[in-house]
Amino acid sequence: MTDRALSVVRAGALTSVQDEGRHGHAHLGVPRSGALDLPASRLANRLVGNAPGAAVLETTLNGCAVRPRWAVTVAVTGAPCPVTVDGRPVAWGAPVRVPSDAVVEVGAATRGVRSYVAFAGGIAVEPVLGSRSTDLLSGLGPALLRDGAVLPLGQPGAPRPPVDEAPAPGVPEELVLRVRPGPRADWFTPDAPAALAAGHYRVSSASNRIGLRTEGPALSRSLEGELPSEGMVLGAVQVPPDGRPVVFLADHPTTGGYPVIGVVPEPDLAAAAQAVPGTPLRFVLTHWR
Repeated sequence: MTDRALSVVRAGALTSVQDEGRHGHAHLGVPRSGALDLPASRLANRLVGNAPGAAVLETTLNGCAVRPRWAVTVAVTGAPCPVTVDGRPVAWGAPVRVPSDAVVEVGAATRGVRSYVAFAGGIAVEPVLGSRSTDLLSGLGPALLRDGAVLPLGQPGAPRPPVDEAPAPGVPEELVLRVRPGPRADWFTPDAPAALAAGHYRVSSASNRIGLRTEGPALSRSLEGELPSEGMVLGAVQVPPDGRPVVFLADHPTTGGYPVIGVVPEPDLAAAAQAVPGTPLRFVLTHWR
């Protein structure tokens, strides 16, 4: 076939379609979703000449393999990984012209967690509430990739300045997250912020697109019980009953009843998307009195 589409040869552990997310629907209980590592997604789109918000594939740990049915330019960014076309190694982090019916294999991440695969024209699945993103929490958007699925590709837009390659930030050996005071910091004991900053935390294997969970010292609360459900923002550091902080990521719930001790600014969250389980995690307090 020669239609503008791609067939999924190997879906991978958790591969989804992502763009920049569904903004402005939190009042309806709809999370923002979108690529967890937005800079990597935007870079992949830039390399193939797309607008920054074009839909891409976000892979998790073990990559994926697809077969475009039309010659197309492809770029892979995010977590470094081997990339081949019909078994021949090609460049990671650079645009690659792929012939019709050739298999693009995005291998397992050698460092980091999530790789991003952009195609000239973008992935043209039907938008839902203005976004093509898969949302694991609400179930909106296209289903996770499965073997044999077919995804449509859009038509490339007007030519953009060519990019042969572009610098990308490295995967963190230590994850450092700044934290501003949250709306319920007063629910914790006076020494809790210092304990958060001094704690030897690590990224938990239970982390996902909803939140980055931590392993380490529990934070002490001065007030018990739960709050009435209230709005939750991207980057909120919520503390469940076990006392171990959870940093909310793109698919986070829009409301919650556990207190939020702080908020991580959005620019820090791209590194969180690439932190493998066991990565040392340090919280740095900013704007605290």
